[in-house]
Amino acid sequence: MIRTIAITGGARGIGRATAEACLAAGMSVVIGDVEGAACADVAAELGDRAFGLPLDVRDPQGFKAFLDHAENAVGQLDALVNNAGIAPIGLFADEDPDDTQRVLDINLGGVLTGTRLALQRFLPRGHGHIVNLASSAGQIATAGGATYAATKHGVVGFTRAIRAETRGTALRTTLVMPGLIRTDMIQGFAKARGTRVVGPEKVAGAIVEALRTGREEVFVPRELGPVARLVAGTPPAIADRVKRALRADAIMVAADMGARTDYRNRMQRTVRQSQP
Repeated sequence: MIRTIAITGGARGIGRATAEACLAAGMSVVIGDVEGAACADVAAELGDRAFGLPLDVRDPQGFKAFLDHAENAVGQLDALVNNAGIAPIGLFADEDPDDTQRVLDINLGGVLTGTRLALQRFLPRGHGHIVNLASSAGQIATAGGATYAATKHGVVGFTRAIRAETRGTALRTTLVMPGLIRTDMIQGFAKARGTRVVGPEKVAGAIVEALRTGREEVFVPRELGPVARLVAGTPPAIADRVKRALRADAIMVAADMGARTDYRNRMQRTVRQSQP
């Protein structure tokens, strides 16, 4: 039974929704976010079983300190949700190399660091659950988000490998692959055919359910799973035909970049607040 949980990227979006769902399920929650002040404010709004701490997932020592402080606040952690991520978009040839490195360091490096630190705590205790947020982009690579897709493919492969490494132990892993989720990360995105946009509470509910059941891989919304597996598991000609039918490659390439100004400014501001 999961009683205590830490969530990275918890100040907004999927992270905050997950914190709310975990609290509603009776857990004590520690949220970490590079927006330290906002994180503390969110925790105060969520109540006396929620705690907010600053966290830059690019900093391994800072991540360890976050988990130490979390356990001081709520006791031994039962679960960690590696949720923190950013999504700059555009053609890769035009991508700022600094953006490339930040996406790699946060979306993939942060998951690797968090998982390692959680394993070092959970394995000796004989229990624990690690939830890693990937994306449907980890199965359906779309134009305009090459580096983002690379990191999410990495999270998919990494989490499956960790599942193999921990087989036979009491430690559990869950890989979560959301599609288009109604957060500021998808501001300005073009519409795709047959793709349902859902709220972050849907992802949060799926995470809480996986913590309860031990489900190993989750797509949100659920109907995205067959499409993602089809694209990932068929020859390129077929996969590309499916993507064209869904207009998947237009989602980021045809995005309204002006509508993404606020998101990009906040992303650049917050990821530069601290350096590992």
